[in-house]
Amino acid sequence: MPAAASEEIDIFEKAKSLVGPDYTPGEDEEYMNERQLAYFQLLLIEWKRSIRSAAGQTLQSLADGPIREADLNDRASSETDWGIELRTRDRQRKLVSKIDSALRKIEEGEYGYCEVTGDPIGLGRLIARPVATMTVEAQEAHERREKVSRDD
Repeated sequence: MPAAASEEIDIFEKAKSLVGPDYTPGEDEEYMNERQLAYFQLLLIEWKRSIRSAAGQTLQSLADGPIREADLNDRASSETDWGIELRTRDRQRKLVSKIDSALRKIEEGEYGYCEVTGDPIGLGRLIARPVATMTVEAQEAHERREKVSRDD
């Protein structure tokens, strides 16, 4: 087993022991305390595992053999499905790098704070999108600037 995978398992087990089975971060706690950080660590590691599992299944399906439909319409449909599946896996590959970045931020003590303003991102936003790097306001401003520059 690679060292990185072993280290991830150790982090996962430590976080699991801190969080407990029924924990959900609440606004009544200190923001980004040890238990909340462990909760998000678990969430991110599980998300990464599920993405890797789905990618492994896709690779296995590809390895099982080429598309063999005799009918041209069926073959075209299968090829379209594979194209969509491969694009999905590519998006998920990019998501894994965002998950890794979020896990690094947890280790460095920077997780949960906006890259732009330094303000807390907020528990609700992080639960909905654990890889969020900006507050809603900063994200909206970023998207407005992006839209303006695309329209030029």
